[in-house]
Amino acid sequence: MSRSWTRKDVVKAVRSVLEALALIAMVVFIIRALFTFSKYEPYDPASVDSGTSTGLVALSWFGVDREGDSSLISTARLDEQLRTLHEQGFVTVTQDDIIAYYEDGTPLPEKALFLMFEDGRRDTAIFAEKILEKYNFKASMLTYAEKFELNDPKFLLADDLKELLDSTYWELGTNGYRLFYINVFDRYDHYLGELNTLEYARVTDCLGRKYNHYLMDYIRDKYDVPKESYSEMRARISADYEGMDREYTDKLGALPKLYSIMHSNTGQFGNNERVSDVNAEWIYKLFSLNFNREGDCWNTTREPEHTIYDLTRMQPQSYWYINHLLMRIKYDSGLEIQFVPGDETEYANWDVRQGAMECKQEKLVVTSEPESEGLAMLRGYTFGDGQVNVELTGNKLGMQRVLLRSDETGQNAVYVSLENNVLKAGELSGGAEKELFSLDLDDFDQVEPVSVEEDEKAARLVELSTLARYAEDVDTASAFLAESREVEKWDPASVEEGAQEYVPDIDIRDAGDRALTITLNGAGMRIDVDGKTAAEDIRVENVSEGQLGFVCRWGGFGWSQRNLADDVYDGVFEKLCVRTLPDGEGHTQVIYDDLLHGVDKAVDVASGVWQAVVNWFIKNL
Repeated sequence: MSRSWTRKDVVKAVRSVLEALALIAMVVFIIRALFTFSKYEPYDPASVDSGTSTGLVALSWFGVDREGDSSLISTARLDEQLRTLHEQGFVTVTQDDIIAYYEDGTPLPEKALFLMFEDGRRDTAIFAEKILEKYNFKASMLTYAEKFELNDPKFLLADDLKELLDSTYWELGTNGYRLFYINVFDRYDHYLGELNTLEYARVTDCLGRKYNHYLMDYIRDKYDVPKESYSEMRARISADYEGMDREYTDKLGALPKLYSIMHSNTGQFGNNERVSDVNAEWIYKLFSLNFNREGDCWNTTREPEHTIYDLTRMQPQSYWYINHLLMRIKYDSGLEIQFVPGDETEYANWDVRQGAMECKQEKLVVTSEPESEGLAMLRGYTFGDGQVNVELTGNKLGMQRVLLRSDETGQNAVYVSLENNVLKAGELSGGAEKELFSLDLDDFDQVEPVSVEEDEKAARLVELSTLARYAEDVDTASAFLAESREVEKWDPASVEEGAQEYVPDIDIRDAGDRALTITLNGAGMRIDVDGKTAAEDIRVENVSEGQLGFVCRWGGFGWSQRNLADDVYDGVFEKLCVRTLPDGEGHTQVIYDDLLHGVDKAVDVASGVWQAVVNWFIKNL
């Protein structure tokens, strides 16, 4: 007997079909996002004009993550970087191409690009490979040999590397045998000795820059005196190279040609001349090329200091916007580079006087020139009395400035700035600054101050618990725990009791995010930060109408535990809205904004939800 369908049955069936179709679409999307279906096509050497070969750009990333974090670049940003380089005529070259360039003088393409991904992370391979395929780029994956022995699932193992080679989009390189730290002191000069990666990760917030990598120096005691003789140092370093050679040869059949020594960043192969000489012997014996330094992306035979064993690469950071990367490449290499304007309709509203500007969705990114400024002035709008709402989301280290009532040069104006996490306001006259107001935003946030003594105690407890946890034997662990109990008895003075306040250095990666509301009414200016009043009545002399502009300024090389060098800064100005002052009935009129409205806003929200769902599925597969 057949069963009649009710309306409820039909709705349920339709819903089930739609859910199945949505699931199928999701699976297809993920497969297309993660798997390659073509082969790498190298450039045609016959197309290379020997007269245009000048060198190569080398870029290297720590790793790739679907959404990104402070160290790992997101897939969206990596895609944007590689797409832009592809559009501007860059083609990737291989390790053999570099060897032929340096050893035989074989010319490279005019815009030769060499790509590397360091640390051998499994997620890097998963997320980067599809992007390489999209732009027909080839890259080198650098790994640590020790990971093969440890069978660490977070890192690529030998079978994984064979699959990468089969894809044709990868070559292999190595960062060495192990990632290990020696001669480690905390920022208060407490000696921590030698640390593995797990120990280092637990105490990294307690450290300054006083530490070294395994192959860079003698192992030293707390007095900075070597704990090993020359022969012992030589044997230790040699054992690392021998272990590296053995592991790659056993697991993959051969040691990679490419090495990137961790991490000299010096003109030699270590921070000690005798250590450097030992490294040099092994590097020349085992490898065909070595990336020795970070900072400059440009390598050329025209500079005598550039050799195939002293190559240099640039490590684009996860927070760099596209013009930041292009600015660095342009000034390092001297190549013809076109900056990315983004939304061309929005870009047409701005006069970019210095640096570069990209107009993104509800976001204006002004990029400084190296060790200098970026300046963009809004065209066609004058500003006298009114209110400006804008979020400043560039990094803390550096300057982001809003110009108001400005002349067209930006040299005469009222200004409000965020400078190294300090809110400042004042006036410019002929470019000269007259500061009228200054406020440390940590004070504004009422962050409870910590004394140097209190911070030292907290740091020491973290260190001792870490050393105890990873101690080689029970007696050593007990000694660290006993010392920890003694530190617990410390009674550090607080700031309220007159002790010096601990003020951490601003790291070049520290993100800032402040919502400013600037109100100008005649000679009075009010500033609200994150919805709270920061300044009630700043008195200004400039009461004339003028333009609105944005300035960003490089804030110095700043502090970086990894000693990264970067002389370009991105000022990021989001959700800009300029309004008139309220009339008698409290109404305001929008003079200018770059916000999404109506359907565009709804589409943006839906897109964000879709990406969140895709990210969840990929991360939880």
